[in-house]
Amino acid sequence: MSRTTTPLSDAACRTAKPKDRPYGLFDGEGLFLLVQPNGRKGWRFRYTKPNGKQGLTSFGNYPVVSLVDARAKRLQAKRLIVQGIDPVENKRNAKVQAQVNGRTFEEVALDWHRGMSAKWTPGHAKNVWRRLQTYVLPHIGARSIVDLDTHDLLQPIEAIKTKGSIDVALRVKCYLMNIMREAKRARIISLNPAYDLEGSVKSRRVTHRPALPLSRLPELQARIAAYKGRALTRLTVQLSLHLFVRSSELRFARWNEFDLQRAVWEIPDTRQALEGVSFSTRGTKMQGDIHLVPLSPQAIGLLKQIQALTGEFDLVFAGDANPRKPLSENTVNKALRSMGYNTQAELCGHGFRTMACSALVESGLWSETAIERQMSHRERNKVRAAYIHKAEFIEERRLIMNWWSDYLDVNQEEHVTPHEFARKIKA
Repeated sequence: MSRTTTPLSDAACRTAKPKDRPYGLFDGEGLFLLVQPNGRKGWRFRYTKPNGKQGLTSFGNYPVVSLVDARAKRLQAKRLIVQGIDPVENKRNAKVQAQVNGRTFEEVALDWHRGMSAKWTPGHAKNVWRRLQTYVLPHIGARSIVDLDTHDLLQPIEAIKTKGSIDVALRVKCYLMNIMREAKRARIISLNPAYDLEGSVKSRRVTHRPALPLSRLPELQARIAAYKGRALTRLTVQLSLHLFVRSSELRFARWNEFDLQRAVWEIPDTRQALEGVSFSTRGTKMQGDIHLVPLSPQAIGLLKQIQALTGEFDLVFAGDANPRKPLSENTVNKALRSMGYNTQAELCGHGFRTMACSALVESGLWSETAIERQMSHRERNKVRAAYIHKAEFIEERRLIMNWWSDYLDVNQEEHVTPHEFARKIKA
């Protein structure tokens, strides 16, 4: 009686530890995960060839090739065997035929990527090629690009959609369309099968980050003032409300970016990396620019309180356990939850940006360009951007930041609308 093999689980594959010698975790029907002493894990498929001899082939490394993907490859191989075709010979013949027919998809994709990398940041270029290697090349990389049709191009996209990664599927679809378009322009292919990929992935409906109506500003500020947690956390929430910058811009801030005498914070587009901290090089999203944040007297007061706590360190928002690492990215939202707010539906840290922008627009005092510049938003009109990209509107923005802090002050006891507050100032 043959022994029954219990199918593998993804958890078993993920948690498998290396040993002194290679060993296999068996899924059944010839498929097993080979775990090497160096920790690398690769899929192997042992089978009987049509001529009766034993065969062994590789399906790629885990987790790039998932358990589900490996089982799909096993099914494809078994179908070939039933037809009297050796899977290894079939793969070898496909590569030979690709060379005969013309360039492989991988070769063309690599040329496209090299050309585009000159326009991209190194990090973005690395991410694009990693996605192609992970999701596309295992499916169609070795095939001749002239033989690919729309159905072939859809296979990696559908595999990504099955895993629920809609954003990744959209990106990969764009890569495929651009690669095939360049191949058509270079006369490598005569027809472009990527045209029909349009509409194959439906983007998710955009959901805006939750923010409170301005009428609840007195309540919010009262809850922040009553916060019983770490003093640095309370000050971080207060400063985030006054400055309404992005989370990464705030968390990774260094003291050398601040000039309290000039009342300005200069956020670079790239920061020095922090060891062991993901994405710590992030600065402003305005690539190639420094984002200037004028500091109101209230913001300077909060910074001086923070300086008394972390001024001896490089990081403004130094972590409690390790001052060389910043506060957790969830610090502000966790504090808001402890204050009684639902950060999924009611208010999150990013919502401070929405509230500030709403108040500035509703006041009717400020130009749209100055507000957008202070929000660190790029000008979408490229022609207009060519003329204003050097204009900082810094004096108006300084007035904007002072006005917003003053508006928060008058909304500590009772609510005053932006329009009412603006008229009081004018009067």
